[in-house]
Order: sequence, then C-alpha cells, then structure tokens
Amino acid sequence: MNHPTMPRRRNLMVAATATLTAALVLAGCATSSPEPESTSIGSQAVDTDFLADHDLDGLDATQVIERLDTMPVADRPADLIASVQPGALVLSDDQNRETQLPMPEDEVYISIAPYRDQTHDCYFHSLTTCLGELTNTEVQVTLTGDDGDVLVDEVRPTYDNGFVGIWVPRGIEATLTIEHEGQTGTATISTMNEDDPTCITTLQLT
Repeated sequence: MNHPTMPRRRNLMVAATATLTAALVLAGCATSSPEPESTSIGSQAVDTDFLADHDLDGLDATQVIERLDTMPVADRPADLIASVQPGALVLSDDQNRETQLPMPEDEVYISIAPYRDQTHDCYFHSLTTCLGELTNTEVQVTLTGDDGDVLVDEVRPTYDNGFVGIWVPRGIEATLTIEHEGQTGTATISTMNEDDPTCITTLQLT
C-alpha cells in the first residue's frame, strides 16, 4: 500500500533542516545590519552555568574572544554561537540559552578576513562559524585614524578561520590596510555607533 504522506514528510524534514542551517549561518555571518542585542549587563546577570558548560567559566569577553578566535577550526564547538557586537559578546547554544559578556569600555574587537578570490557577507563576527579564505597566513596590518595617527602597524598571522582580529579604540573612523605578497587591500572601519559592524569581509587583496 502506498503512503503518499511519506514523501511529503521527508520534504518537510529537509526543508526544516535547510531553514535551521540557514538560520545558523545568518546568526554567524549576517548579510545585513542586524539589531544589536541589549547590552545592559548590569540588569542581566551573566549565566555562569552556561559558561561552565562550555568551558568558559572565569573568563571575560576579551579572554573568550582570544580563546575562540584563535582556536583551530576542527576544535571549535559546534553547539555554541559567539557573536561579537560593539557592546557585548553574545553567547548562545543549541539548548536555546543565551548570555552576554560586556566588552571593554574603551575598545571594540574587529575581525577581518582578507581575500583574493572568495568571500562571504558578514556583519557581526561569529567566533565559531565564520570562515575566511586566507588561513594561517602572515599579513601586514596597518590601521590609520582619520587624524593621521597610526594605531596599528605590524605583521600578524591570520587565524585558522582565515580572520585576523584587532582591538580598535571606540569613537573613531579609520582606514585599514592589509598587505600580503605584494597585494594590498583597504577598508574603512568605524567604532562610532552601537551597531557598527565587527566583521570585515570586503577587503580584497589585488
């Protein structure tokens, strides 16, 4: 006896899986400016059980960012999303739990994925899901403020995820230049607003 509902159920399951996958990708590398999460940490206690469950207990935002962004891709937790926003590091997991860690008052973390051929849209950097083209590669990073002050001028390695991260003073606009093997790319970054992007994937080396 035929069961006409079976293919329909299978199609629904495939569609649901695709929708969930798309949601996770967008959560990690949003294609447009998302609404930043509320960062009033004083009225929202940090969920220490959440942090302990993900081996992050006792760490502040800068330490969590350092651990996750520099972690080999193969070792990154599949059940954790860590979204870097100007005001807070927003952590969520596959149990629909969420907590936030406040960012430093005077700095914002910006992640850059320089590329030659392939890139992706991104707005708030995800420490566990975003991947760039140039992995484990030394690049020259220069950051120059609008006033001409050179804020960063050094060689840094991209991480295993293809990104290089820099801490940028709040309240500025600056020009970022990255050089590698005779190729150069530039991008303008801003830390003026609460919804400024923390993920730069438009810097092409040419």
